[in-house]
Amino acid sequence: MKANIVTLPGDGIGPEVIDGAIQVMRAVAEKYGHEFTFEEHLLGGCSIDKYGVSLTDETLAACQASDAVLLGAVGGPKWDDPNAKERPEKGLLGLRKGLQAYANIRPVRPNANLLDASPLRPERLEGVDMVVVRELTGGIYFGEPKEKGMVDGKEYSFDTMHYWDWEVDRIVRLAFDIARGRKKHLISIDKANVLEVSRLWRRTVEKVAQDYPDCTYEHLLVDAAAMHLITKPAYFDVAVTGNMFGDIITDEASVLTGSMGNLPSASLGDGTGIYEPIHGSAPDIAGEGIANPIGMILSAAMMLRHSFNLETEAAAVEAAVDGTIGAGVRTLDLNWGKPGSVGTREMAHEIVSRL
Repeated sequence: MKANIVTLPGDGIGPEVIDGAIQVMRAVAEKYGHEFTFEEHLLGGCSIDKYGVSLTDETLAACQASDAVLLGAVGGPKWDDPNAKERPEKGLLGLRKGLQAYANIRPVRPNANLLDASPLRPERLEGVDMVVVRELTGGIYFGEPKEKGMVDGKEYSFDTMHYWDWEVDRIVRLAFDIARGRKKHLISIDKANVLEVSRLWRRTVEKVAQDYPDCTYEHLLVDAAAMHLITKPAYFDVAVTGNMFGDIITDEASVLTGSMGNLPSASLGDGTGIYEPIHGSAPDIAGEGIANPIGMILSAAMMLRHSFNLETEAAAVEAAVDGTIGAGVRTLDLNWGKPGSVGTREMAHEIVSRL
C-alpha cells in the first residue's frame, strides 16, 4: 500500500523519538513492500517560535489531507508563561479538534522482562493487561465559558466541564466495542458523587449498556480508580472516562510498565488518526540522545493496525519491541541509570534489526 504520513516532531525529545519511529516504519515498508512517505510540519513551541502560533492553518490542512499523523511531544519551560496568549498545548488541542479525534486509546501491558523497572512489586503486576479509552475533544479542556478577570482588586478564573449526551454516547460505544473483543467487562470512571456532568455521563453509560447485553459494566469514582490502579491493577480490562480524568489516570497507569516512555496511544474519530506516545517533551534530557523511543515506536504499530489495517505488520513491530527488551536492551529510564544503557538511536536500531 501507499500512505502519506505527516510527522509532527514537536518540542524537546519529540524529534528524537519520531526519528526512531520513522526508522521502524521504513523497515516495515521495505520488508512488506509498502510505500510510506513522510511530510514534516511544526506543532507546539517550535511553531510558536517560527510562526507565532502553536498550530498553523497549513499544518492542520496537511494533517487533514494525510493518511495518518505521528506526533512526538509538545511543550517546555520556554513557553510556560501562564500569561502567554499562545501555548504549545493549545496547538495540540486544536489538532485533536480539527481532526475530530474524540477517542484516545491507551493500552497498558507491562512487559514480563521489565517488571523490575516498575515501582510496584512484580506480584501486583501479574495479569495486568488493560485498555483505557479517554474522551478527547470535550470536557473541561474544551468547555465554554472559560474566563479570567479582576473584581474589586481580586483575581478570579474559571473553566467549565461540559459534555453533551451524544459525546458520551459515542465514546462509551467505542469502549464497549473494544470490551466486546476482550473480557466483555467495562469500567466507567467518573465523579458522580460530586459533579452534575458525571451524573449525565453515568446515565448515558447505562443507556448505552442496554445495547450490549453480552457485556457487563460498572461505575467507579475516579479517586477509587486511582487507588485500584495501584492496589489491584489486574482488575481493569477496559476503562472509559472523560478528558481530564483520562489524562491523569493514564499517566498513572503508565508507571505500571516501568516507564512513561513505554506507552503508546492512538487518537481516533471521524478524521485522520493521531499516534503519539503518552509522555511529554522531557526538556531536561532533550538533545542528549537518551530518550526512550518505545512509546513512539509502539504508537507507529498502532497506526499500522488502526489506520492502515496492517495487523501482521503491527504485530511484527510489537514482537520486535518485545524481543529487544527480552534481549536485555535498555534505555536509561528502564535501567535505573545503571551502566550499559543504550541511546535513542541504538534502541531503534535494535528494534529494526529484529524485524
